[in-house]
Amino acid sequence: MRFAPLLMVAALAAPLAALPAPPAMAQIPPPGAPMTFAPLAQRLLPAVVNIQTSQAAAQRQQQRPGAPPGGPEVPQAPPGSPFEEFFRDFLERNRPPGGQQPNRPQPPTRRGQSLGSGFIIDASGIIVTNNHVIDGADEINVVLSDNSTLRAELVGTDARTDIAVLRVQSDRPLPFVSFADSDTALVGDWVLAIGNPFGLGGSVTAGIVSARGRDIRQGPYDDFIQTDAAINRGNSGGPLFNLAGEVVGINTAIYSPSGGSIGIGFSIPANLARNIAAQLRDVGRVRRGWLGVNIQQVTEEIAESLSLPNGARGALVARAQEDGPAAAAGIQAGDVILRFNGQEVREMRSLPRIVADTPVGQESPVVVWREGREQTLNVTVRELPTEAAQAGTPSPTPDARPQTVELAGLGLTIGPITSETRERFSLRPESRGVVITEVSPGSPAAERELRPGDVIVEVQQERVNSPAEVQARLEALRRQNRATALLLIESAQGQRWVPLRLAAPRGSPG
Repeated sequence: MRFAPLLMVAALAAPLAALPAPPAMAQIPPPGAPMTFAPLAQRLLPAVVNIQTSQAAAQRQQQRPGAPPGGPEVPQAPPGSPFEEFFRDFLERNRPPGGQQPNRPQPPTRRGQSLGSGFIIDASGIIVTNNHVIDGADEINVVLSDNSTLRAELVGTDARTDIAVLRVQSDRPLPFVSFADSDTALVGDWVLAIGNPFGLGGSVTAGIVSARGRDIRQGPYDDFIQTDAAINRGNSGGPLFNLAGEVVGINTAIYSPSGGSIGIGFSIPANLARNIAAQLRDVGRVRRGWLGVNIQQVTEEIAESLSLPNGARGALVARAQEDGPAAAAGIQAGDVILRFNGQEVREMRSLPRIVADTPVGQESPVVVWREGREQTLNVTVRELPTEAAQAGTPSPTPDARPQTVELAGLGLTIGPITSETRERFSLRPESRGVVITEVSPGSPAAERELRPGDVIVEVQQERVNSPAEVQARLEALRRQNRATALLLIESAQGQRWVPLRLAAPRGSPG
């Protein structure tokens, strides 16, 4: 607004003939874009529903100290004022025996309301939405595009992917939409979001696919589609369409400091949602494949220490659970899983999704990097248990001399695991290896967040049982001119691989 008058004055001061010709305006809409989304929106709107849920809750009144339970709130005199003692005496004189109010009616109940969106995937009345839209609800109603309302039955939910399936009964076939192959959705493709923002009813917004494969720390299977189509509260559970009118994603979350749309929304990809929705519809729950491994990201330093070609890739196995399918197939700690069931594992977080989508009971080939070469193992996938079993069997305390060793250049002092160090560092009975007793500030070990009480289980994928073995392995790596040593570290949070930069051997240049 401030600059408009200045531009106007400049234009009027110049002779009309001297004004430069306006630049050619960009074609609107740009090439390849539809002239209007209206026909597509009109076709899709009837299959998108508004979801209203309610939950009964007892209305609790906040009461001041001294007020009778269930009674009305009473005035509170300021502490230290002349009226404080008067009110206290009044309440004590009028309090019934036992402090209870006889025959007092129960507090009224209220209905907690929430709004969301969903879409029909079958003419019989099967609806897909987000789990968080209906979570905890004792009544779910679905409002169709013609404003008719149907009571919905909850078929099944999956909290891990935030997907829920509902069913409604209708006296006529309902309009429905189909899932797309979301792997074909490219960054820059047009998309249409339809939903119930702020309870306003069927609203249509347009945008593009901004990014793929987003991990927003919502769960182990994060693989969100990011879009700049306006998504607000109430859009949760609604569909994200491609220009063919197919559901490419389920609108689930937004990034917003204010709570409103700033053009960063996230949708569950259709290829993940399709499988989950089908299982919920058919059996009411989800069966996921389970491998039974603890994994971590392969960094460039880890890749270097393992001589892994083509840089950091795959998922590094920190631990194979003793009762899991991976251990039964021969997968070991220190293996890097490169391919699973024919699919490339480009990074650690890809593996849980690939395994989860593998049919339970299926034997699948697994390509691992071990001892400098690729090896293929066959693993039979089992169903993911409700809670991961805690594997580990106690072993006797190693009989080692309580002697500590300083690892020069690394900032570490290590010692054997004895009854004294178990008690001092609260080590588990089954812990085996060498315990870190001191970490020098600012050292390579401190930079890798190693702490006293951490246990070194393996060095370069070989088990160690004494400080002397650790020292010997490190010296051997130095003689091989290896820049890093790969340590398997056990802490209270579990096991992880830590690449540690090695100092040059004593007496060598540099």
